[in-house]
Amino acid sequence: MCQLIDKAQRHFNVRLPFALYNKPNADKLIGLFQHDDRLHCVSDFNETGFVFAPFTGNRIVLIPEIESEVLIEDFKPEVTLANESTALDSQSGIDKEDYKTLVQKAIDEIVAGHFDKVVLSRTEIVKLQHFDLNVVLGQLFNRYPTAFTYCFFHPKVGLWMGGFSEQLLRMNPLGFQTMAVAGTQPYHENQIIWGDKEKAEQQFVTDFIVDSLKGQSTELNISEPYTMRAGNVVHIKTDIQGQMRSGTGLREMLEILHPTPAVCGFPKEAARQFLVQSEGYDREYYCGFLGEFNKDFAKGGNSSDLYVNLRCLQIKESDAILYVGGGITKDSDPEREWQETVNKSLTMKDVLA
Repeated sequence: MCQLIDKAQRHFNVRLPFALYNKPNADKLIGLFQHDDRLHCVSDFNETGFVFAPFTGNRIVLIPEIESEVLIEDFKPEVTLANESTALDSQSGIDKEDYKTLVQKAIDEIVAGHFDKVVLSRTEIVKLQHFDLNVVLGQLFNRYPTAFTYCFFHPKVGLWMGGFSEQLLRMNPLGFQTMAVAGTQPYHENQIIWGDKEKAEQQFVTDFIVDSLKGQSTELNISEPYTMRAGNVVHIKTDIQGQMRSGTGLREMLEILHPTPAVCGFPKEAARQFLVQSEGYDREYYCGFLGEFNKDFAKGGNSSDLYVNLRCLQIKESDAILYVGGGITKDSDPEREWQETVNKSLTMKDVLA
């Protein structure tokens, strides 16, 4: 049994904050275990620790390095296959037909010229017969070794966990890298074909990020789009790298990048207003960001490594609340958009099964 997973269980039992995570394709499990239950937040962006930020970007929660025990453990995943079927008692937070109606409303708004893309989401509630944090974390870290996998707990925030591959920002004094990710389909070996809708959606994200960074960066390098696997689904991905201009720091970069069109839409403010008025629930930390803040805990040095909180769930008493969504463009089909959210929900359902 992994010692850090055991420690996370003990910290959870006594209601003390912690962050436990594994980076994509890494062989280290890293944990920050806070000594008390005070709620710390980022103030001047020079802090070091692990951050957990909501979709709104307000009140970035911090588990500070100086207030925590930092532990690192060698970790070799025992890779397991995803379940072919997941027999869980679950209920969508919105009726299928209501969700399809919301998708059509978004399409109509796009056709009317109010925005070009919007990312709609919904919740799904899974009833838990018995929740064992040790078992679930073992499943999470072993099942998705190529993703950023994490568990975050604070008694004033809740218990969250997830596994995903979309990096918001990696940044150190030498430069930065980010990515544009969009489009989703189930993973089938040698059968990945992208349609015009998915290609257009991904181009929206790429164009927004590149255009937004031009004023604050130099020497931008942009890769060709390629297919990226994330658990049982695949996306289109473009890598973006560059150098920051003098005076551009972590605060400025996060203001530029978060939220990206991959989790909000484009233009950003028009899409965000539509979500606030139409989505019907609070995303909380879903589609926020999280990760290492001004410190590479495995290698040392001043480096931030932040990811978008996508395939994730929150545990509330005997319920697991799963958060799923998808990008809507003028070419979207409501039935396919519903099915995309169903496919995405399987990533975290497999962990619970």
